[in-house]
Amino acid sequence: MIRRHLPAALIGVLTGTAMILWLLLSAGLILLPLAILKTLLPVPPLQRWLLRAMVWIAGVYWVGGNSAIYTALHGPRSGYRLDAALDPQSSWLIVSNHQSWADILILFDAFRGRVPFPRFFLKKELIWIPLVGFLCWALDMPFMQRHSRAAVAANPNLKNEDLETTRRFCEKYRQQPITVVNFVEGTRGSAAKRIARQSPYAHLLRPKSAGLSFMLNAMGEQFAGMIDVTLVYQAAQRPKIWSFLCGEQTAVELQAQLLPLPAELLHGDYADDAAFRERFQHWVNQLWAQKDQTLSQKLGGRAA
Repeated sequence: MIRRHLPAALIGVLTGTAMILWLLLSAGLILLPLAILKTLLPVPPLQRWLLRAMVWIAGVYWVGGNSAIYTALHGPRSGYRLDAALDPQSSWLIVSNHQSWADILILFDAFRGRVPFPRFFLKKELIWIPLVGFLCWALDMPFMQRHSRAAVAANPNLKNEDLETTRRFCEKYRQQPITVVNFVEGTRGSAAKRIARQSPYAHLLRPKSAGLSFMLNAMGEQFAGMIDVTLVYQAAQRPKIWSFLCGEQTAVELQAQLLPLPAELLHGDYADDAAFRERFQHWVNQLWAQKDQTLSQKLGGRAA
């Protein structure tokens, strides 16, 4: 294992460089031509075939190659615990706490081959990242427009943009296996954000329920279940994404449990039915309270 013989910072540089080179090779030379064809040839059957091919390549080669890089440079990971029998031919909803960009890499690594290729809801600004943004768009990752409170106050219609994006995404994947990842906090959590937003949780931001409710209303009966993921990073002096690249997170804990989706919450009008909204928020808040308790037990006195 290379990590034993080199400084952590050098391991981080090697990991990042290897991942970029592998991205350029697997995505730039293989996925990009297919993505361009998918964009330029608006023939639905052909576009669906190209998307399936791209998803297979991304899952097997890009994610698989990254996993090989982690193993070669960091060593095997020891903290993944998946207490569920998962089927890659079924649809799943993954709900997870969110602390770092490394969360996405870890989820890809942990669930590779166990579930359909995951789709993440991404901030719209990420579409401008060279190569990565275009490929995420071509792989049908939904991009969300985050507006400030001031902008929404000036134009209340803006608050419906993300719900409309969710609706279009759900409609497209209503009839085929998919894994949807929902970071219910809506952004990466931190101690500063918890204080600024007056979060009642020790390690989590307040969950945002509207988008989750809309998705369950559109696709809930399609999901075989909800995979509740709790990510617990090892203590480190470096930012989590850099600590991950440096090989300091080989024991990062990913605890996943399979939960049923409450049938009574799969259909309802979250926006206009106050009683339904209260029941749905109560369910999400209970889930989040349990997750916060789990994090407190795992972390002891330190912050997430």
